[in-house]
Amino acid sequence: MIQESRFLISRRPFAIDLSTVTAELREHGGIHPYYNLSGQANAVWYRREKGVTKACIGSLMLIRHYLRKPVNLDDPHDILTTDLDGRHGGECHGRWDGKRYWGAQEPQKMEKHLAILRPMLDNYPCLPPGYDGWWTFQGTQ
Repeated sequence: MIQESRFLISRRPFAIDLSTVTAELREHGGIHPYYNLSGQANAVWYRREKGVTKACIGSLMLIRHYLRKPVNLDDPHDILTTDLDGRHGGECHGRWDGKRYWGAQEPQKMEKHLAILRPMLDNYPCLPPGYDGWWTFQGTQ
């Protein structure tokens, strides 16, 4: 992933809760050893569909195969700046378009999502408190 200095919705950026970035490495031996990285992070993002901007909350899969050098798993920036496979994008757990909520059906989880998504959409395209942005998979594939 790369961290961009400005928000461009066309680049499909994510704001990430760095405290939730987790990953593990698996080493594969041989003449030319390599590592596979797999992990995840909680994130929020904006998307536009049919002219309607939506605020989304969910998780990102952090995957990279065939790394030649290990990554510092204690440093979220080191994990995120690895050439990650972003083909799956974010897994949306909740979405708010200003009129309708889609996502969790449990009232407590719904309220928790809307507490983040409503102000996020009202303050578009600002980062919500506690999130680091704007991270994109574009330019890394």
